[in-house]
Amino acid sequence: MKLIDIATALDLRLENGSSDTEITGVKGIDEASEGDLTFIANPRYGAAAKSTRASAIILSDEFPALALPMLRSKNPYLAFARAIQLFYKPPTYPAGIHPTAIISSSARIGEGAHIGPYVVVGDDVVVGEGATLLSHVILYRGARIGDRFFAHAHAVVREGCQIGNDVLLQNGVVIGGDGFGFAKDDQGHWHKIVQSGPVVIEDEVEVQANACIDRASVGSTKIGRGSKVDNLVQVGHGSKIGQRTLLCAQVGLAGSTEVGNDVILAGQVGVAGHCKIGDRAIATAQTGIPNDVAAGAVVSGYPAIDNKLWLRCSAVFNKLPDLLKALQRLTRQAGPS
Repeated sequence: MKLIDIATALDLRLENGSSDTEITGVKGIDEASEGDLTFIANPRYGAAAKSTRASAIILSDEFPALALPMLRSKNPYLAFARAIQLFYKPPTYPAGIHPTAIISSSARIGEGAHIGPYVVVGDDVVVGEGATLLSHVILYRGARIGDRFFAHAHAVVREGCQIGNDVLLQNGVVIGGDGFGFAKDDQGHWHKIVQSGPVVIEDEVEVQANACIDRASVGSTKIGRGSKVDNLVQVGHGSKIGQRTLLCAQVGLAGSTEVGNDVILAGQVGVAGHCKIGDRAIATAQTGIPNDVAAGAVVSGYPAIDNKLWLRCSAVFNKLPDLLKALQRLTRQAGPS
């Protein structure tokens, strides 16, 4: 594909290069070679940009000019993501039902569906148009699913769960497994609390591999429109996740957690039950959240505190052995009180 065609398709401004430059693929800045398009979004990698062997580079409007052809963008990371789509064509799955699939006579499947090997669709399930169900996907009784649903192998949607349009489930996802609810009786035995409420997933949500979103004991568990749930995330029963929120790898939310819109919980963040996290809040990796977090806050550590305060505390922590030695020395010099 010619460089000018990429610039036109992505609405980028071409500088310092021939419009006829041929691009054959996209790669990271260190791996790129002749024929590749790369990108830089962080000024810290300026040295790598000067030494890259790529044939062209996507960079921000403010980034200093380079010797190689440049495609200017207000958002180079997004532009590069869109460039990948120009070259990578994912597998396509023709409409049809594999002979090993088991579909209840009371289920309704929209037009254009691809139903793969050993898929099971239970009673009274409704699936919209253009669905793709790959091998061993299971849809339990009464699930309601919108248009253009895509479920990779071994994804499961449990009974009565509701899923909107353009939802993507990666391999091994479980939507609507029982929440972890038990009450102790007078003899000290754990009594299982029935998890009667469904999971409700709005449009344009992606849930990645082996994540679990539990059904609620009462009410529902909800994932808001456009939110993304990473691998191995646990969303506890009755939790409510807002729109466009990111739950990164191994995040764990205890039951009845409320997370606002545009929140980012980085890897291995843990949130105690019944906590509320405000809109646009950010929790850095491995943060433990035992209390509510205000809208727009950036928190770190355990228990979670303001990120800037945590950074100062971390710097002091590394000096504690020296501070202890200094204190012991002063104590010896002062003598007995």
